[in-house]
Amino acid sequence: MCSDNKRHFIGGYMKKFKETIWKDGEYNYEAAYGFVPNIHGYIHDEDDVNRDCILVVPGGGYCLCAPHEGEMIAEVFYNKGLNAFVLTYTTDITMSVPLKKQPLEDISRGVRFIRKHGAEYNIEEKRLIVCGFSAGAHVVGSLAVHFADINDKSEEYAKISNRPDGAILSYPVITSGEYTHKYSMQTLLGSEPSEEELTYFSLEKQVSENTPPCFIWQTATDNAVPVENSYLMAEALRAKGIMFSHHVFPTGFHGISYPSDKFFSANAGGEYVMEQVERAVAAVKSGKGVNVSDQRRKELEEQFPDKKPDDQENTSSDENLPPMDMTWSQDIGLWPDLAYAWMNRI
Repeated sequence: MCSDNKRHFIGGYMKKFKETIWKDGEYNYEAAYGFVPNIHGYIHDEDDVNRDCILVVPGGGYCLCAPHEGEMIAEVFYNKGLNAFVLTYTTDITMSVPLKKQPLEDISRGVRFIRKHGAEYNIEEKRLIVCGFSAGAHVVGSLAVHFADINDKSEEYAKISNRPDGAILSYPVITSGEYTHKYSMQTLLGSEPSEEELTYFSLEKQVSENTPPCFIWQTATDNAVPVENSYLMAEALRAKGIMFSHHVFPTGFHGISYPSDKFFSANAGGEYVMEQVERAVAAVKSGKGVNVSDQRRKELEEQFPDKKPDDQENTSSDENLPPMDMTWSQDIGLWPDLAYAWMNRI
């Protein structure tokens, strides 16, 4: 393991670690800049009881993995008794090298990796739920509908199931059609995707009788991904007879994650998911970016300026967070409880 430590947490002692999920020679995304997809684990270490587990997949428009949609969510479900993991999958902040199926390959390997280590992680023969946010929910949804398409080339993993036992889709990108989030699709498929690619990654068109149960939630006022994405997926699941739970909250902004005090403090933690972005931006600034346009280079230089330590701004302020009705604690804040109740029914 790359790291292994323990710390006291609600309910006992938490074992934390990081593992890369691809071995040398298996991963060759052109714009990785030395990054290799990985998982961070949050494991109950006070007993040998096998537990259900959750794999959390942050969003970020396929350009990055958002920290507030990773570790914080893992800890929420850890405190409900699950063992939890966060997947840092392939993204492209430069929007220069289409990702295609690489994120789907990453989550597929991630699920197989976790199951392979089931005895070690105390999850053997227990349920594995995947939980994604925004574009991360598109990664999760892609696995839910396309798991049978992804054959692992490694004999070590080929016979391990990559089908999740359930999928949580949080304010998800679903469609490549009228209500798509165009920047996610552009980063995923490039500026000139084929009709075949667009259809393949329009998840509402790919639901089958083998799709696992899904829990979907979003806000009606989502200001980035139209709420119609959730309705399209729910209707597709209903048409195929797949068990699902669908919740649309009346107000709230995109990216709300889990609206706790920790979220609103802007100190959610889990910044490790930004590793590939940091590597890519450094490469672009040094003139080593892969196929990066001059315009995108300038945008990244402005978005990620070089700063001396004394110039760092206080990031704990919530001044830049969108205003919202603070009754969130009475509805949106309940989504993990609703999801947990759903888990116990599948």
